[in-house]
Amino acid sequence: MIRPAEFIHPEDAAALRQLESIPGFPTLVRKVMSLGLEPLRYGMNMATNIRLSPTQLPELYHHLPPICEKLGIDEPEFYLQMDPMPNAWTFGDTRIFITITSGLVEMMDNEELDAVIAHECGHILCRHVLYHNMAQYLLDGMDSLGLLGALTTPLKLAILYWYRKSELSCDRCASIVTSPEVVSRIMARFAGGPKGITQNVNMEEWANQADKYDEIRTDGVWNKALQLYVIMGLDHPFNAVRVREILTWGKSEQYHNLMTNLKAQASKPKCPQCGKSVEKEWMFCRHCGYKLK
Repeated sequence: MIRPAEFIHPEDAAALRQLESIPGFPTLVRKVMSLGLEPLRYGMNMATNIRLSPTQLPELYHHLPPICEKLGIDEPEFYLQMDPMPNAWTFGDTRIFITITSGLVEMMDNEELDAVIAHECGHILCRHVLYHNMAQYLLDGMDSLGLLGALTTPLKLAILYWYRKSELSCDRCASIVTSPEVVSRIMARFAGGPKGITQNVNMEEWANQADKYDEIRTDGVWNKALQLYVIMGLDHPFNAVRVREILTWGKSEQYHNLMTNLKAQASKPKCPQCGKSVEKEWMFCRHCGYKLK
């Protein structure tokens, strides 16, 4: 089992603390969800997409359970949308589900698909999903009823700022399940390149472009204002920035220690009933109560 504190991006954690410190904000978000956003999206997803299971497209479904087990989360509902655009998303509060598109399946190899699914599971593990739903609600321009009219523009921008930072945490989660190199490769694929080209991209050089971008972004007040205007309404960081962030973290002591600990956990004996790690001296599984000896 992995704890979010072991990998969460510090800018994600800081931005989330700021949002949750706003009086009444978490309650408002849940109210908007319960008034119709969650039932609406859940119903549409159920009616239009294909729910994956051990008996429904099992070759796709079987990507999910090992990832959930490694991360220590309950398995969400899993759906396939017939859409040529490669995409994946997680939605819900009381009934969380992950949806991937047929375009994503066709674009990615199995390892890359694992990384995308692990990224989405990272949102569940980090408890991002509720506020992500609100950010997407704003981006889609769905507030025609004025339910969020009380939110000022700065607060809406703060939600989107956090949304971008949360993606960096989930890139880390994906790299735990696969590797930083696989996550970087996905960024190249999402940038629009066919595999024949993207497999030859020098990721370190691409990451260096993020440093060049930072030089542009911080070169004077006018450039700062221009770049802020460009990014403030986005829900994802730029791809070069994501590649730099994940490759840098992949070389860190934090990542190395986390992966070492996970390998040690994987070598421990497992409970035959719940499948979780147990200690040799235990008489009963402390997770499910199963008698071991």
